[in-house]
Amino acid sequence: MMENEDISLLFEDAKERMSKSLDDLHKVMAQMRSNRASTALVEDIRVDVYGQSMALNQLATINIPEARTITIDPWDKSNTQEVEKAIQKSGRNLNPQNDGTIIKIHLPELTEERRKEMVKLAKQKVEDHKVAIRNIRRDTNDAIKKLKGDGISEDTVHAAQDEVQKLTDEFNAKMDDTFSKKEKEIMTV
Repeated sequence: MMENEDISLLFEDAKERMSKSLDDLHKVMAQMRSNRASTALVEDIRVDVYGQSMALNQLATINIPEARTITIDPWDKSNTQEVEKAIQKSGRNLNPQNDGTIIKIHLPELTEERRKEMVKLAKQKVEDHKVAIRNIRRDTNDAIKKLKGDGISEDTVHAAQDEVQKLTDEFNAKMDDTFSKKEKEIMTV
């Protein structure tokens, strides 16, 4: 592939940064609502307990007993009210019902219009992450160009930039695949 150690390091750095962007996209997509309940909708909600902010999945057992129901069973029952407040304040339009020990969230079925809005939002999130991938490609190509003066041939620079483009195309394809799966999940009634 690339004969220069500096170029190889730049390539590996770009690959790592692109992987992080793809991982972030997967996390964002998991948090997006579809017609099925998912623990990812609530597990990262921050709850203020014990004098600090903690993720909900560090305070409670989260289950999906039915297709559109999430149950949250706080390990310390004295935190039930704080958990309920955090869910309400999360901005995720979730309506928790607290029976004193367990919190239930019933997810209403999405309307056709709402599903289309969710697909549009998912598409925007994918595009935002593709912009990040393109920025990584640009930064890497700029760094490779700077190496040209350090005794690296123009052919080597072009070959390295071609490899970076292939990597970019690979990650863009993975993001498109992630979107396709999420779109199908959202639109399935």
